[in-house]
This record gives sequence, C-alpha cells and structure tokens, in this order.
Amino acid sequence: MQIPLSQINGMPAFSTYYPMPPARYRNVKIQHVYFESSISAIEKMLPECFEPSKTGLCIATGLSVGWSGNYGSFNESALSLSCTIDGVDGFFTPVAYLNSRSSIPAGREIYGTPKVFADVRVEMDERVMVTDTLIAGTSAMSIRSTMQSELDPKDLPNGGPSWRLKVIPKADGTGVDVMQLIDGSNVMSDTEVHVCRSGDGIVEFNPVPLFDLAELIPISYHGAYYMEMDFTENYGEIVHDFLSHPDQKINIRS
Repeated sequence: MQIPLSQINGMPAFSTYYPMPPARYRNVKIQHVYFESSISAIEKMLPECFEPSKTGLCIATGLSVGWSGNYGSFNESALSLSCTIDGVDGFFTPVAYLNSRSSIPAGREIYGTPKVFADVRVEMDERVMVTDTLIAGTSAMSIRSTMQSELDPKDLPNGGPSWRLKVIPKADGTGVDVMQLIDGSNVMSDTEVHVCRSGDGIVEFNPVPLFDLAELIPISYHGAYYMEMDFTENYGEIVHDFLSHPDQKINIRS
C-alpha cells in the first residue's frame, strides 16, 4: 500500500529528514548582545513589508545546544533587526548560522528561519562566552559577552515578536510557492532557566563572500545577557500569507 498523501509532511516521504516538532532541548547555553547600528545598513536586510525601527537596535545571538531530541548537539549564531510592521514593534531575523545538518532544513522548511551552514565555534572562558562564526575560513561574526551579575529571567528585555519571512521557490522558476510571515516568539514551552546573568558584550563583523554582515557596524552597545536553560520547541505562528492574500493589509493584532 502506498503512502497516503495526507500523511506526508516532509521528505523523503517514507522517512522524513528530520523529526517534526515538538523538540526538547537540554543544556542550552545562549548569549544575546544588544547593539545599535545604522538604519541605512539595517534597511538593506529588511524585506519591504518591514520598516526599520528608529532605534537601530540589533541583537547578536550565540548558542550552544548540548542535546536536542530532534537534532542532536550543535552550535548556532543569529542576527535580529528591530523593525515595525502594521505599527507593531518587533525583530526580523535576516540570517542564522549553524553547524547542524538536520536543524538547518527543519528551520528553513518549518519556521522560515534563514539558516545556512557555517563553522560556528563556541568557547567558554570563566565568565566570558565567545561565539565565532566562520564563512570560508573567515570570521563573519564574532560575539563576546560577559556574565557579571545575576538576573531574574523576568527582567530580560522583550525580544518579540520574532519574525521570519518563509520563502520556497517554484520548481519551474516562475516565482515562489510559499511566502509567509512567521512569528517564532512563542515556540518555547516547558522552559527551565538554570542560570541567568547580565553583563557587557561586543560584536565584530568582517567582510565575507557569502551572507556578508560587515555593514552592520555597532555604533553603541546596550548590554548583554547569558542563560543556561532547557526548553521544548513547538510550531510557530503563520501571521500572514502573502500569496493567498496578496492585496490584504497585514494585521498583526488580529
């Protein structure tokens, strides 16, 4: 008996490349460094449905996953840019770098997160976390942050909504089959925060031939945060489908 089409949710059809959510994560070490960059540099990375925030705020994130039930252990780095849509403030993720084979297609195909492969290296040195992202042997983004003071997780800055633009091209090259605005800010549940600290951080960008972020020169810094945590990752939210409703105004509040 063949596989019913209604039961196929990935490829290969008989055995998907990655398990579907939920995914449990344990021993995750994560750093966020908040910095301000020029609005002109941010604009170049935003799809036209977004307006850059007047603050020019950006978040550089580095993380080390000790164990994941769906994807194993891996390192990741990402960038988030402050922006607005429908008058709502949030963050858009233009790129995320990983050294995981299965987490990359899962992130792209399920959540629309623009994950790409890179040599992401994470090191811990006493109270300092360093995440270095190498593209073609060159450090594209280096994140360094301290963990000086204890912090209540409730006092962490709000990093949501966390938007992605999910795009899947047509096989015949005539456009795209999928273009959706996804919010990933509420995917986490069963969260257990074991360590939460604040400190200072710096971010450095260097020119690279692919996925270049070198124009996002930090103008000023607005703190850094470090956490050690366990959590479950669930499905995201489809906020707007641009192909099904091309002329409909995006309504984030509904």
